[in-house]
Amino acid sequence: MAADRTPGTALVTGASSGIGEEYAGRLAERGRNVVLVARRAERLDALARRLRRDSRVEVETLVADLARPADLARVAERAAGEDVDLVVNNAGINGYGPFAEVDPALLGKVLEVNVVAPTVLTRAAVPGMVRRGRGAVVNVASLLAFAGDLPPGPLPRRAVYGGTKGYVVTFSRTLAAELAGTGVRVQVVCPGLTATEFHLGTGEEPVAGEARVHDEGGMPAADVVTASLAALDDGEVVCVPGLPDAEAVARLSAAERGLRGGSGARVAPRYRTAGTGPD
Repeated sequence: MAADRTPGTALVTGASSGIGEEYAGRLAERGRNVVLVARRAERLDALARRLRRDSRVEVETLVADLARPADLARVAERAAGEDVDLVVNNAGINGYGPFAEVDPALLGKVLEVNVVAPTVLTRAAVPGMVRRGRGAVVNVASLLAFAGDLPPGPLPRRAVYGGTKGYVVTFSRTLAAELAGTGVRVQVVCPGLTATEFHLGTGEEPVAGEARVHDEGGMPAADVVTASLAALDDGEVVCVPGLPDAEAVARLSAAERGLRGGSGARVAPRYRTAGTGPD
């Protein structure tokens, strides 16, 4: 039986709406106890009541801002619990805007939530999982991790956000390889535009009021989670929910092997005359 279907506890960050809320509901349906983590207490409490009623599982709520070290430490302590065998690092904020104009404090918060928090929570949970010989970590990234030099419009201005999601992809893939054979799996999910409230703000403050969806549309959050859980059952490390061609990931790995061919001891010929021309 797949590890994510065994009785245990799943800790889900960013659980108050969208993809995180969908993960929480789906995992509870599978009989898992859940720990819900987010900034909005009212939404967490409402979700907890619904999950207890509909799925009859144990539900905990942790109101936390993962950009705050003290809050992150509390969540990490819970992630290290002996009952936690699945961590879903879903919380994220975007900080979109022209790099030279975005508030540096907001960019720092993007790094804390998108990079530091999943790293810390994964580090808290993995040693116990390895010791028990089972468990999984699911990290939610974005197809913007691969957007690179594509210009804004219709894509957002995303230098820092895209960079953080690139980190999540590389971190997850590398850690998955490191943990091969331990019984602990790592997956990174890279959805495209998703029908959530993510684009209703930069993330500096949580979106107020009832949950709603941004006008851009996109894939339903339920479909993103369906793809992720199916991929987790099948052992896929990189899950792109809307990608029909599964071989595209293999081609990415092949391209990376080609780039790593540049690790030789001699500089490439095209650089040997660089800098010798007139100023």
